[in-house]
Amino acid sequence: MSAMSQKLQKLLAQSEFAGIYHLPHSDRKALKQAVHALGFGWLQADLGDRREIAPALEKLGSDLRLPDWYGANYDALADCLTDLSWNTAPGYALLVSGADALHAHDESAFATLNEVFAAIIGNWQDAKVPFWVFYDMRPNSLAALPTLAAT
Repeated sequence: MSAMSQKLQKLLAQSEFAGIYHLPHSDRKALKQAVHALGFGWLQADLGDRREIAPALEKLGSDLRLPDWYGANYDALADCLTDLSWNTAPGYALLVSGADALHAHDESAFATLNEVFAAIIGNWQDAKVPFWVFYDMRPNSLAALPTLAAT
């Protein structure tokens, strides 16, 4: 395991630091190694440059293999990701790629999606379970999101 993966592993285990972060593309492999070393659930979705929230939510549902009752809306996403009894783990990391078009075309929907992710993270923090959301996007499109730095 790389030194970066080991640093990430220590950081990811701490639920109080969980949040929504930009992940430099070069750190994707290290993140995945750290998540697997911790036994966390690895969730990954590629929005495929969808510009509208409805198709983006549908893609999240299919990529994350959410239950059949998932309704492809914000509430259903929150319900599914706060009850991961179908994917139990001591923590979770969600990597979302392909969200640049949604962010550029409908910044309000992107902001609401992140509010939902923040509520999900908060729910898991109450249970002392780390739930992390990472965006693999162009850095200039995520000025408002911190970059995870495992130093």
